[in-house]
Amino acid sequence: MSSEKKYKIGFIGLGIMGAPMAARLAAGGHPLFVHTRSAVREEVKAAGLVTVCASATEVARQAEVIFTMLPDTPDVEKVLFGEGGIAAGLAKGKTVVDMSSIAPLATKDFAARIEALGCDWLDAPVSGGEVGAKAGTLTIMVGGRQAVFERIKLLFELMGKNITLVGGASAGQTCKVANQIIVALNIAAVGEALVFASKAGADPAKVREALMGGFAASRILEVHGERMIKRTFKPGFRIQLHQKDLNLALQSAKALNLALPGTANAAQLMQACAARGDEQLDHSALVRALELLGNHELGQSA
Repeated sequence: MSSEKKYKIGFIGLGIMGAPMAARLAAGGHPLFVHTRSAVREEVKAAGLVTVCASATEVARQAEVIFTMLPDTPDVEKVLFGEGGIAAGLAKGKTVVDMSSIAPLATKDFAARIEALGCDWLDAPVSGGEVGAKAGTLTIMVGGRQAVFERIKLLFELMGKNITLVGGASAGQTCKVANQIIVALNIAAVGEALVFASKAGADPAKVREALMGGFAASRILEVHGERMIKRTFKPGFRIQLHQKDLNLALQSAKALNLALPGTANAAQLMQACAARGDEQLDHSALVRALELLGNHELGQSA
């Protein structure tokens, strides 16, 4: 990294994912300008040269590349274009990178509005959860122009391992929606299998161990299956956020005149969890809806 360009980086959205991502950028030797509604986490402060700004506008004035990592589409729009937002602080030649998971159609509009200001845009949502954010092993799905991607790829490499330019603006968000469909259906499948095995009298931990050596093996079975069995639902990625992503999938499918029955089912299972007050738990807690339907909790006697 010592011979590579050092960018002045802006980062807005220092939550469960954003804080460790920003920390890795700062640790890479890039001066960091941040704005947050709450206190800056110690992991960010300790990573490098960090300046706290009074507004998103000030972040954009100070930084060359501005990253956002926010919960939903309205949040991104407000931070970009609202009062005290990023757009008011931009100058020609700067780059905005949205790493949130938001609506692909809105992303196209945001990209056009940023580019109309003479700036560059990339949408770069991620997969890998808090663990991947801390380890710098995120999968990063990028939409935007090739030249912009190549220019700042070194920054993505501080945060992730599998980094792919999928296509033009909003292609990254489309890819992320596809990712969330796959993850949700896998969580539901693992949950169903483990609840079935447990109610049939088998030890779900042993069943998981056996399946990890066969064709059913997956990252979801490995990580989320263990969380289901151990009842460790501290959020790495909250049900509430996955609900939002599945709603984006279903809204997009409606616009495309496309049926996504498995996605709709997973969304309903997450809604059942949310109705019980579990929306702030990790998305592996989807298994609680399946346990309720089967009147059986993992590990209890059949």
